[in-house]
Amino acid sequence: MSKHGSGDSGAVNRLRWCARGVVVAVLSQVGSVALFTATVIALASLIVGVGVFLLPVVMVAVRGLASFHRRTAGEWTGEAIDIPYRHTAAAAPYDGARSFGQCKQLLSDPATWRDLLWMLLDGPVGLVLGLLPASLVAYGLNGMLVTPFLWERMGPHWGFGAIWPIEDQTDAYLAIPQGVLLVALGLLCARPLLRLHTRFNRLLLAPTRSARLALRVERLTETRSETVQSQAAELRRIERDLHDGAQARLVSLGMSLGLADTLVEQDPVMVRKLLADAMESSSQALTELRDLVRGIHPPVLAERGLDGAVRALAMGLAMPVEVSIELPSRPQPPVESAAYFVIAETLTNVTKHSGANRVSLRLWHADGALRAQIGDNGRGGADPEGGSGLRGLQRRLAAFDGTLDISSPPGGPTLVTMELPCE
Repeated sequence: MSKHGSGDSGAVNRLRWCARGVVVAVLSQVGSVALFTATVIALASLIVGVGVFLLPVVMVAVRGLASFHRRTAGEWTGEAIDIPYRHTAAAAPYDGARSFGQCKQLLSDPATWRDLLWMLLDGPVGLVLGLLPASLVAYGLNGMLVTPFLWERMGPHWGFGAIWPIEDQTDAYLAIPQGVLLVALGLLCARPLLRLHTRFNRLLLAPTRSARLALRVERLTETRSETVQSQAAELRRIERDLHDGAQARLVSLGMSLGLADTLVEQDPVMVRKLLADAMESSSQALTELRDLVRGIHPPVLAERGLDGAVRALAMGLAMPVEVSIELPSRPQPPVESAAYFVIAETLTNVTKHSGANRVSLRLWHADGALRAQIGDNGRGGADPEGGSGLRGLQRRLAAFDGTLDISSPPGGPTLVTMELPCE
């Protein structure tokens, strides 16, 4: 199903919009009205202390319903609604030992009160906007298919006669064109009314300007901390590689040359052997230094750009890779480097852990962001918290305000989506 409702000019798709309206109407009554009542009861019961345990549970359901509306807004109309909750309150699961702290966080979050107002208003708004198209279609079908044949058996307040009094067969037949008009009206207004409901949801469920700023500050604080940790870990890695690799070989080279200097007149054969060892150590040290530099900024990236470097990565894989790259120009060097390393590490994870025999890689630029998708037909189950290196990739992208999303259900397939802000 297209997020933008493509192809919705057909009657079937318009009926689908009517069905979505029925879902909205049902949720407005079964969900919003019921949860509003439960929330009011939980808030009132705070006075006697019971609400301390009840409110976090109710708010889990409230935020779940609100998140469902935000998600369907993006899927149905293409107008996604951001999540406004403060990180601490939104992420806190129900736990009796922490209920008081959770209540304090929930009650101090402005989004909680906006959710309460939204549920209060969504009862009538969702019912009218959601049910009106389906009601028009149902009443029109009644006028087209039922009234002309069963009008004599209908009472004065049943069937089409409720708005068009039926006194004889001629009146009954006149209900047919009216029914057609009502069906057409219901089909035509279904999508606009659901878009109107989405705008109503956005008004109360989207973050306010101050909330966006607060979330932005929280996000920057988190990414700054992760960036500092990532940079510290990278410096420790470089220091370790230098200490265990090139530095050790250079020390060995110096010792060999020093020993050769003392034996130059006493044992020329040993001197030649020491010089040969020194040459080998210098060659190995140079190779390790090149590898270290390649890990900081690969030469292939500087020479070929991101397009050529990614294609080189794909060619080096021991499995078929379907590559699609659409880049209008080279990104900024820091963004280019971050994207390259994320793609390289992801492809390495596919090779080591996925068990896949086919990989797809797409890289493109759209809406002010560099985007990449890497999919495989492997066993799935990739988890950023499972020690596969994905969490480190997320931290690397977070330094650029980028994101890395992983969809990897058990059994596969796996889809890794990267997004980096990039003009």
